[in-house]
Amino acid sequence: MFDISLPQDKKPLGGTFDVVIVGAGPAGLTAAIYCARARLSTVVLERNTAGGQMALTERIENYPGFPEAISGFDLTEKMKRQAGQFGADLREITTVAAMEPAGEGLWRVVTDEEELTAKAVILAPGVEARKLNIPGEAEFLGRGVSYCATCDGALYRGKQVAVIGGGDSAVEEGLFLTKFADAVYVIHRRDQLRANKVAQERAFANPKMHFIWDSQPRLILGEQKVEGVEYQNVKTHAIATLPVDGVFFYVGQVPNTDFLVNVVELDEWGYIKTDALLRTNQPGVFACGDARTTPIKQIAWAVGEGALAGIQVEKYIDMLEQPAAARAAQAEQEAAAAQAAAAAASSDGGAASTGASPAAASSTSSTERKLPE
Repeated sequence: MFDISLPQDKKPLGGTFDVVIVGAGPAGLTAAIYCARARLSTVVLERNTAGGQMALTERIENYPGFPEAISGFDLTEKMKRQAGQFGADLREITTVAAMEPAGEGLWRVVTDEEELTAKAVILAPGVEARKLNIPGEAEFLGRGVSYCATCDGALYRGKQVAVIGGGDSAVEEGLFLTKFADAVYVIHRRDQLRANKVAQERAFANPKMHFIWDSQPRLILGEQKVEGVEYQNVKTHAIATLPVDGVFFYVGQVPNTDFLVNVVELDEWGYIKTDALLRTNQPGVFACGDARTTPIKQIAWAVGEGALAGIQVEKYIDMLEQPAAARAAQAEQEAAAAQAAAAAASSDGGAASTGASPAAASSTSSTERKLPE
């Protein structure tokens, strides 16, 4: 049985850690596995529950090692358990409000409950659903408007729902909704889907899936709850109404980086900018996952970035500790030299008692050794 507990000299004390990881999606959890396994005291802060967008995905088919597919919830639980067994401290429902230098190379991370300090920070805050901000969208949130089919799909058993969007999330979550709803209407502003080909084939083959092309929603209708959606054709400008009991939005994502404005460099859309080794423009601060400027948003990609971030943090902390180790070695050398000098002085004391100076005694001894026998 392997001992996977943190050594005593790495136990967090007074809210100070080797590394604070912001976000517990696939990137953050992977970084936690690598950091904790390297025996760095590691805390992971997640504003919701762990898993991020991954946990909201009903079926994951393209993550290596699961030929029969796996649910996002199950994959999240496996990653959580793996990070925890190496000693990572996961704190869910904890919102990071601010982050700032704390002096002496440390960073201060302020949450809604406490302040933590760390030698390094890994930013993996993830993304959230983009909102269209059309009339009725905010008003009916939780009363027919949703951004998570996995969370709310079972509420629409035997009903009709609309899905806004045409990418992977829209189509895959629409397919999930067909397990409950009698009809799923996909409203897309283009004349073809952007989802992967496998998802498209399944959607077109599913008799419960219906498609409204070249259209976008104008407003959500209803009194106490959602009763329909008004949409407009972008080519003919014709306006129509679709009676539905729920509307699910999948029109893109925005990064959860508001707390990082003026802290690290962001691009024009709010994504974190890094170099190839995932270093931000601030020393000791790294970033990975969907909130970073990446060409694709996939679990496998996020896991790879989490691994790289964890490895880079380990190297960074080792570098920080090298000067201290060098100073300690120098102090030991100086102490040994002082002891040697004291011992030499004690030996020279015998010469002094005879009235001869140490130099003279040394000279005599040397002369005597040179005399022939």
